[in-house]
Amino acid sequence: MSKIKKNGFLKNYAFLIIMVAAIVAGCIVGWLFPNTGETTGASVLKPLGTLFINMMFCVVVPMVFASIAGAVANMGSRKRAGKIMGTTVATFVVTGAIAAVIMFVLMKVFPPVLQAWEDIPAEEMGEYATFSQMIVNFFTAEDFVGLLSRRAMLPLIVFSLLFGFATNLAGKDGKIVAQWLEGLSNVMMKFVKIITYYAPIAFFGFFADLVAVYGPQITADYGRGLLVYYPLCLVYVFTAFPLFARFGGGKGGAKTMFRHILRPAMVSLGTCSSVATIPTNMDAAEETGISKDVSDIVLPLGATMHMDGSCFSCVLKIAFVFGVFGQQFTWDMLIPVILVAVLSSVGMSGVPGGGYIGEYIICSIFFPTQMELAFPILVTIGNLVDPPATMINAAGDYVVSFIVSRFVDGKDWLQKKLAVKK
Repeated sequence: MSKIKKNGFLKNYAFLIIMVAAIVAGCIVGWLFPNTGETTGASVLKPLGTLFINMMFCVVVPMVFASIAGAVANMGSRKRAGKIMGTTVATFVVTGAIAAVIMFVLMKVFPPVLQAWEDIPAEEMGEYATFSQMIVNFFTAEDFVGLLSRRAMLPLIVFSLLFGFATNLAGKDGKIVAQWLEGLSNVMMKFVKIITYYAPIAFFGFFADLVAVYGPQITADYGRGLLVYYPLCLVYVFTAFPLFARFGGGKGGAKTMFRHILRPAMVSLGTCSSVATIPTNMDAAEETGISKDVSDIVLPLGATMHMDGSCFSCVLKIAFVFGVFGQQFTWDMLIPVILVAVLSSVGMSGVPGGGYIGEYIICSIFFPTQMELAFPILVTIGNLVDPPATMINAAGDYVVSFIVSRFVDGKDWLQKKLAVKK
């Protein structure tokens, strides 16, 4: 049994371990061979990272269009899932927004980057759009050609959704297009997978260059960010989760939740997968007394859309890169940051091939002229916080089922279930 668990752990975390090892190796090489006035040091390895970034930039536009439009175009039914579905999605959005606000406040109190990285030209950042213009840019581009740029991710997503719905509504005429979109989506996902195999080499070269240019401050900044993120996840489990369970289940909700949540939490940490945690969450929901129709919708949907931990990391990423570029992370950024966190974490996580799309959204909105530097930093943070983020996401699916049950089965649903068991 221990051998099976060990093999399972290595299988699920092997790529993450390789990525972290490559980053550490790159940092060591950059530290040993820093840039000086006479030599470029480890920066000669920078092209290794540039290759990966350019490949991802080339594939992202067709990947996003094909995956989103194809998913919508091939829906079997256009009907809403009803009260359970609506309540579930609304709960995901609300809890994700709460998580984003919590992390935003923490980033104001404990900024991850205390001093901007050196030698980054300030003029390259450009001027930020006004809030009203930012809202317009969230959803539209000036013309079709503008949609083909990696800097217009949100307008491309909106266009892809509408194109998918139009294809679905076209009936027989749209079936050929829907099949083509599905095929293209599968091809692009394989394309991204092939590129991802190269990622450890790319990040070795990228971090060798970063440390050679910007020095050991990088390691300290990443460590400071993780010192905020990891304890926050633990605190969230013991504060927000019981509050959600109490709201959803009434008296005894928190106690019941803690009685059953350990298994889903451990499975999610062991597998680093929300989807792999679904069976354990189902068992926990059944033992709790949650209605089967509720758990059958909430838990699978939650595996792809309930992303409180990812909302934490999204805000951390934004604050981190703001600090890297020496930009002020001000309170007037609260609403845009929450919107981007919820959209990129809750909305885009359920899109086929949605990996890295969240990072592209962050770049296109906040760092459009510094994407080449911002994108690898964002991806790295995502890799480093992935285990606790997955635990918050996956174990939280079970907790959300309490809230949905309250609105579907009545606020005293848990008391009735407990009374029957007695």
